[in-house]
Amino acid sequence: MVEALKKNPNWKKRKGPVVLVIMDGVGYGKYKEGDAVADSKMNHLDAITAKSPHTKLKAHGKAVGLPSDDDMGNSEVGHNAMGCGRVFNQGAALVSKSIETGAMFQGQAWKEIVENAKKSGGAVHFIGLFSDGNVHSHLDHLKAMIKQAKKEGVKKVRIHTLFDGRDVGETSALEYIDPFEAFLKEQSDGSFDARIASGGGRMWITMDRYGADWSMVERGWAVHVHGEGRQFKNAREAVETYRKEIPGIIDQDLKEFVVAENGPTGTPAPIGAIEDGDSVVYFNFRGDRSLEITAAFEEEKFDKFDRGRRPKVCYAGMMEYDGDAHVPKRYLVSPPSIDKTMGEYLAASGVRTLAISETQKYGHVTYFFNGNRTGKFDEKLEDFVEIKSDVVPFEQRPWMKCADIADQVMEAIPSGKYDFIRLNFPNGDMVGHTGVYQAVVCSMEAMDLQIGRIAKVVEGAGGVLVITADHGNSDDMYEHDKKTGAVSLKPDGTPKAKTSHSLNPVPCIIYDPAGGNEYPHKAGEGDLNEGLGISSIAATCIQLLGFIPPVDYDRSVLKM
Repeated sequence: MVEALKKNPNWKKRKGPVVLVIMDGVGYGKYKEGDAVADSKMNHLDAITAKSPHTKLKAHGKAVGLPSDDDMGNSEVGHNAMGCGRVFNQGAALVSKSIETGAMFQGQAWKEIVENAKKSGGAVHFIGLFSDGNVHSHLDHLKAMIKQAKKEGVKKVRIHTLFDGRDVGETSALEYIDPFEAFLKEQSDGSFDARIASGGGRMWITMDRYGADWSMVERGWAVHVHGEGRQFKNAREAVETYRKEIPGIIDQDLKEFVVAENGPTGTPAPIGAIEDGDSVVYFNFRGDRSLEITAAFEEEKFDKFDRGRRPKVCYAGMMEYDGDAHVPKRYLVSPPSIDKTMGEYLAASGVRTLAISETQKYGHVTYFFNGNRTGKFDEKLEDFVEIKSDVVPFEQRPWMKCADIADQVMEAIPSGKYDFIRLNFPNGDMVGHTGVYQAVVCSMEAMDLQIGRIAKVVEGAGGVLVITADHGNSDDMYEHDKKTGAVSLKPDGTPKAKTSHSLNPVPCIIYDPAGGNEYPHKAGEGDLNEGLGISSIAATCIQLLGFIPPVDYDRSVLKM
């Protein structure tokens, strides 16, 4: 439990609420070509920026707890940082350190995974995102576990690959498959058999989140567990075949496949169906897209789809994906212990809060913002609102539910029910990941309309509007040559789309129409503290609410 925040006698609390708008995936682009944010007509955002104090915040790498500044930020760590006001080492860094020190392999969970497979004579199955994007997983972690399994006497390993094309190049699957197959060949010998057994694109199988589309998990379950799906002799053949059959398909959307070979009767059979006595490791360290497949493996009462044969396995996640519900029951690395979040302080101080987004980012403004905590700190003071997302490709509905979100926020602002409102517009991230430039521009302009509507209501209510983002994405929609900065082109001469996040800074804009002399000038860069990360958002909002931020919080952007 935390103590209530102390009121700041030098700050005149505003009549209306503080409204935090998180423009998911919207940064300041490094390159003119491919910056869909700059290329969009963001008239309302531009007008607000022109008359408000504003600055740029770091939203990647060490500024959000990732191992290095070469690591792109993501929505999970971004909302963690904004919500807790400090920087904690995150999943990627924690897993890498655990492997480096050997702590993972000395832990009880790993020992149980290995001993179970050795005792039954079964396989250890690894399921997870097959890339080095370092947002949900990293192939180095998988390789280390395979080597250790062999070292400890496991005889059989099967890998179930979820192709990325989102945190890495959109058609880079073969760049990972070929060297990984070579690695497996090096490891395999007469006593150890390690092979890729199944897979598909991350947005087609297994990696759903927030219950948006359980059919993805159902397809993954059929492929990974039952070995049911279109059969190929290897992963490369599957990728090449689907690319020929579905022109323009990118890795995240690749259809499911099963690797099969002729059995004793000459009939092709899957090489990696999961059987009783096997062990399973879901090697993604990020929680949001790990909870549903974990539920399918662990929950006794499960009604999302018919699991059919449910094998009796020893299951472990890379990390604990839900600290409150303690899911999964067994995990290899302990997650960051995030305490004293902004939400907890506000609840202790009697601040009435609304958190709202659509399904795709609802968990980010609630669970992740509150330090990976499910539920509320105070049921009487907090309201969480989820607006159901459309289950369609995002490029087909690039406006998503931003108008619906704005409608509810615009009712809440003048209602007098809330002191602090936080919302997430998912457009820049979810549409940005599609790589469809025109759709991204549409999504930005649709979001801008809603920001304009909200700003007008904030002004009328005498409130404060804080506009920021959790990471970049839509600001960097083309692949660029790292040395020259030139746009990378496809064989047909068109720009090669980039579907991953960027390393670019994000906005921080303080629109305070009721403010007096709290800022050096009415607007402009330099009126706020510079060189900060998005973890400074917490202290900033606390100050705007009329309180003194906790002493261990990262510095506010406000010069006061």
